[in-house]
Amino acid sequence: MICIARASHSSDVGLKVSEISRFLGLTPPTVTQLINSLEAKQMVERQADASDRRVVRIKLTEQGKIITRKAKKHMDTTLNKMVEYLGEEESDQLAELLLKVHAFMKDNPPPNLDRLQMNGDEKLD
Repeated sequence: MICIARASHSSDVGLKVSEISRFLGLTPPTVTQLINSLEAKQMVERQADASDRRVVRIKLTEQGKIITRKAKKHMDTTLNKMVEYLGEEESDQLAELLLKVHAFMKDNPPPNLDRLQMNGDEKLD
C-alpha cells in the first residue's frame, strides 16, 4: 500500500500490477493475490486507465489512505525514537551501513523467493 501511496503523491492515476511487481520484487501473480486481499478489505480499488481501457490501475481507497498514513506516522515515530536512542554518531554509522547494504543488494539481488517451490523438506544453502 505504501508503494501505491508514493505513486499517488505525484499523480492520482494509480499503478499497474506490473509496476507494483517490479517495485516489490514479486511476480505479478503474487501481487495480484495481494491486491485481491486488499480489495476485499476495501483498501484498494481497480480502475480502468483513462487513456487505455485495457490497462487496470490500482489506487488506494480513502480507507487505504487512512491506514497508510497511520502506518507511515508509526514508522516515523519509531525511527525518531531509534535515532534518539542511538544518538547522532551511531545513527550516522547505521545510515552509512544501510546504504552499503542497499548497494550490495542492488548488485547481488536475492532469488525471487515467491518463485521457489519448497514444501518444507528442502534446506536453504
